[in-house]
Amino acid sequence: MRPAFLIAIAITAGSAPALAQDRTADMREALVGLTRVLGESHALRQACEGSDDQYWRSRMNRLLETETPDEELEGRMKASFNAGFADTRRLYPFCGDGARQAQGLAAARGQELSTSLSHARYRTGIAPVTPEEESVTAEPAPR
Repeated sequence: MRPAFLIAIAITAGSAPALAQDRTADMREALVGLTRVLGESHALRQACEGSDDQYWRSRMNRLLETETPDEELEGRMKASFNAGFADTRRLYPFCGDGARQAQGLAAARGQELSTSLSHARYRTGIAPVTPEEESVTAEPAPR
């Protein structure tokens, strides 16, 4: 599976609107961590696709619009994205095997963080889930 696809899934799974008071400290940290991964992914994609590519920056903006964080959290999320971008740009200024491998690692971290966010929403009651919904599969259950 392509790294970009995995991170896109991660963002979708972890980004449902939540009021600031509904976020636990763990959820806030996971959001900050996810934005760092987005910054890293942005740097890696630009290294391979060119500096005009704005794919992950636009996903970051979408995440901010969806989450509508309070001022403090928004500042932390933006700072984390920028730090992830800057640090990764220094490590991988050009596309190569190392950058491609780093894309896969970033995708895995993004997926892990978004999974923890989606489970946190269920625990806080923001999006209650029934036991039947937890075990949904692509195929119907045997009768």
